[in-house]
Amino acid sequence: MTSAILQLIPRLDTGGAERTCIDVAGALWKNGIRALVASEGGRLAEDLRIRGGELITLSMASKSPARILANARALERLIAKHDIKLIHARSRAPAWSGLIAARRANIPFVTTYHGFYSARTPLKRWYNSVMVRGEAVIANSQFTARHIEKEYPERKARIVTIPRGVDEEIFDPARISAARAQNLRSHWGVRPRDILILLPGRLTRWKGQRILIEAMSQLEAPGVRAVLAGDAQGRGAYEDELSAIIARAGLDDRVILAGHVADMAGAYMAADIVVSCSVEPEAFGRVAAEAAAMGRPVIATDHGGARETVIAGKTGFLIPPGDATALAGALTELLQMGPLERARLGEAGQQHVLGKFTRARMCTDTLKLYAELAQV
Repeated sequence: MTSAILQLIPRLDTGGAERTCIDVAGALWKNGIRALVASEGGRLAEDLRIRGGELITLSMASKSPARILANARALERLIAKHDIKLIHARSRAPAWSGLIAARRANIPFVTTYHGFYSARTPLKRWYNSVMVRGEAVIANSQFTARHIEKEYPERKARIVTIPRGVDEEIFDPARISAARAQNLRSHWGVRPRDILILLPGRLTRWKGQRILIEAMSQLEAPGVRAVLAGDAQGRGAYEDELSAIIARAGLDDRVILAGHVADMAGAYMAADIVVSCSVEPEAFGRVAAEAAAMGRPVIATDHGGARETVIAGKTGFLIPPGDATALAGALTELLQMGPLERARLGEAGQQHVLGKFTRARMCTDTLKLYAELAQV
């Protein structure tokens, strides 16, 4: 029987953790190792299957102690059935199930910090601590590694920094036709000569969509359009709020709420400028890296992982978090540069990201860690 690696993630919806899980599954399959993923499934389940991964449907998102224990028993059975050599958890609730099962089966347990966890009470801190209880804890950026070390200095020796990697096959300008990009622009109502500013991200407050809307109200530049690409969480109250803000500012013809965009490579290619203005630090910041890989100049907030993927003044701009005026100023400067100088910034960003933050490099380093711990 072929040995297997089991990854745990609550759901397979759009996000950096989910994409990383699928990327690693694909690398395992290519190296002759079964890639199992225990999850509730979701939008990206078919992507997992295409990459060679196998979905095992379990209620991994539940924080119920009873469910966590039930999942641990289910994982134990999976370990025995599929010759699983290592468990890799990417979120806290499934991590507890994975830790229990791995300890009972005497196999290595690994986690990845894809974000940060609040710990206002001792109980919450204990709950979070599962993410540093394995043989290794992967940090998806240097910023994340410093955060883990600060929170859990006793676990410093277990931290392994493996930056999130951009899929260089998908996010490759040479693979995107001009017609593909133009079709997206037309779908959004963006005219051929308009300058398009793209802000990708789920419609949630901390992603900073309101900051871009306010910056757009300050811009004195005709023919500039902004597209907010991402769908709403929950019942869409925040989306309704954004629509109302856009209407009050008289920006209905200049700011577009595009909803979920499946073709993100085409969306980056359709854009002239990409913005990531999260008001809280991103552990890595996938948008800035993907946009740079597509040769687009990036404006990002000056904190978190963006400080590693964006080189201020060389590949784009870094602005203070929550500062719409600073964002408007950076946008104005990019608009005044013209297309050739913007392209120069984009090319520099592309070289930087492809040199350090590729999917191939991330997967190679992850599989190397698996081999060191489990001899797979």
